[in-house]
Amino acid sequence: MRQHFVLSPDAEVTMEANPGAVEHGAFAGYRAAGVNRLSLGAQSFDDRMLKALGRIHSVAATEAAFAEARAAGFENINLDLMFALPAQSLQDAEADVLAALELQPEHISYYHLTLEPNTVFYSRPPPLPDTDEAWNIQDVGSHLLQDAGYANYEVSAWGRSGRQCQHNLNYWRYGDYLGLGAGAHSKITLANGSVVRENRSAHPRDYLRRVHVQQATSRQDVDAANKLFEFMLNNLRLRAGFSLEDFERRTGLSAELMQTKLQNAMERGLLVETQRGLLQPSARGLQFLDDLQSLFLPTGQG
Repeated sequence: MRQHFVLSPDAEVTMEANPGAVEHGAFAGYRAAGVNRLSLGAQSFDDRMLKALGRIHSVAATEAAFAEARAAGFENINLDLMFALPAQSLQDAEADVLAALELQPEHISYYHLTLEPNTVFYSRPPPLPDTDEAWNIQDVGSHLLQDAGYANYEVSAWGRSGRQCQHNLNYWRYGDYLGLGAGAHSKITLANGSVVRENRSAHPRDYLRRVHVQQATSRQDVDAANKLFEFMLNNLRLRAGFSLEDFERRTGLSAELMQTKLQNAMERGLLVETQRGLLQPSARGLQFLDDLQSLFLPTGQG
């Protein structure tokens, strides 16, 4: 990558890995190649839960992978951890968080299990904690993470000081990004202020066939209404909030376009303005984030 692009010397270079799917000694090679941040898909520290989720790794594999990554020189590691798992009790979830904290990662992504369409779980849902139970689990887990020195800077992201995930922050702030290879997506702001989204053919063989004739990428211009919604969809996930100047700089639009919607969100108690003039979700807004985000959908959607 450095042979083809100018990268900052301290650029965050992240690799995602599933415990048990990486060969012994591979982490040292990745670290030597320039990867400096690792994200491990632990998901749970309970073998029963991992089996229920259909994961191929065990708790022991996660712990071994983490130890090997540390030995290879990784000083910035994220652990993915899910909650509200099949038949998971509050005590089970609490034990999961405590086990993750024992490893002392720099970052933890702590998120609710989502039943995705076209999956076995979606067509035949397992017994899951109800809404109140899931909320209690999240609340207890959040307090454990906070007490351990992790800051909740985004809905599901917890980081130690200076260890916020930089590429995710870029997405959430509606920054630009370049995707390379089969299935990759890009968001690019052109010199005239227009925003373009690109996606590449998903199947590797089709991508290789098309890329040589410059037909592997499709492009779509983002109109004003969708730029407004996309900006809010992402920025409202951040606890720090955003300024109207941020909105105008990132979208090229006037903040006047969303004044009515902002006022509506504030009147509902979902959005607040800080003393520094930043707009951020209230505690209620974070609890009902989908409702808050939907207020900024283009007219006729939702």
